[in-house]
Amino acid sequence: MSEHRFGATLSQLGAYEFNVKFDLAEMPPLRVDEAPPLGAGAGPNPDRLLAVAVAHCLASSLFFCMGKFKQDPGGITARVSGNLERNERGRLRVGGLEVVITLGRSVQEIQHFDRCAGQFEDFCIVTASIRQGIPVTVRVVDGSGATVFEDDPNRAAAG
Repeated sequence: MSEHRFGATLSQLGAYEFNVKFDLAEMPPLRVDEAPPLGAGAGPNPDRLLAVAVAHCLASSLFFCMGKFKQDPGGITARVSGNLERNERGRLRVGGLEVVITLGRSVQEIQHFDRCAGQFEDFCIVTASIRQGIPVTVRVVDGSGATVFEDDPNRAAAG
């Protein structure tokens, strides 16, 4: 039995363009579409939405952990990139995602950063779910440009 349910309704507006109405009344609708040449690019397509969901979840999870320790990261920026690959049947699939989270402050200014770095990924619902089928690598860079956390490349395989 599921603990929490969520959903959305998609209504077709054009060939590949849909309006998305979420199950929360206060949430504005979202327009989605396929990129050209298939669609018109009137909104993000499914692979971009998947990538954004992973990056947002990771950045929010790291921010939440820092907040529990009353630490200010000085703003967070997350950049996500992905690649499409063909499977054994020649069908395109998301082959992997790479997320780089940049903090606005130096890690030396953030107490308990090591504790957050050691656990924030485990609390990211989307990334933990996606990793069951798609490799996701994560790196955190602080305000000075130093890499302060890098995911163990074997983590996704280990589950």
